Amino acid sequence: MHPFDQALQLQPLGDGAYQAETSPDYANMVGPFGGITSAVLLNAALQHPDKLGQPVALTVNFVAPIADGAYTVTARAARTNRSTQHWVIEARQATGVVALATAVFATRRTTWSAAEAQAPQDLPPPEQLTRMPTGKRPPWVRFYDMRFTEGDVFSGFDGQEYPDSRSCQWLRDDPPRPLDFPALASISDCFFPRIFLRRRRVAPIGTVSMTTYFHADAAALAAQGDRYLIGTARGLKFHNGFFDQSGEMWSHDGHLLASTHQTVYFKE
Repeated sequence: MHPFDQALQLQPLGDGAYQAETSPDYANMVGPFGGITSAVLLNAALQHPDKLGQPVALTVNFVAPIADGAYTVTARAARTNRSTQHWVIEARQATGVVALATAVFATRRTTWSAAEAQAPQDLPPPEQLTRMPTGKRPPWVRFYDMRFTEGDVFSGFDGQEYPDSRSCQWLRDDPPRPLDFPALASISDCFFPRIFLRRRRVAPIGTVSMTTYFHADAAALAAQGDRYLIGTARGLKFHNGFFDQSGEMWSHDGHLLASTHQTVYFKE
């Protein structure tokens, strides 16, 4: 079993409740990698017998660090309409709620469609780029193959303030794994904190809230398979202990699969 699928496993407890287990493979500096937590919470709704349609949005609020070991995830459909279904999902440990999420699922119908956002152009193929080293970094980084074309956050911490925090990279699960909704939710959190890139120094940080919008349906994910994705990210504003950053996940051939936005706490 792929390490990601092992980390996603849920044991049904009845009435929309599941038992989950933290994975040492996807550990972060404090608690699990936020992407894997998002994937687990989304997976609880995906496995629920009342689930209708496919995910179009997921918001996760990281209430408290998740301690290593077991935790309980509960998913309930708060309301089901003709085209949309709204979910409330929470993770609990002995200390109480540690993560709280809402999700929107929908039955997509064929309509007029257009994209205004444009994928990065003229990128060198990933095979021509060097993979970002994973040594001396949190365990979860080892399970993503990242190759930067711009804005490698670990290219050097010189303590100087830079004019922007943009980055562009190829990335995919490692070992390669066909893309699905939980994997897309997780990999959308692979963008390192923009403050590291803007100020070129490490600061204590923690994501407070993250929203991911899924622009792809199951057919688009199947077409992507296990190929490299293109990821772009930038910060928007850094102010009094918090900053926000946005990102976009593109297919290997330039179709927008997801966009994400998160608010991050930082300490000086």
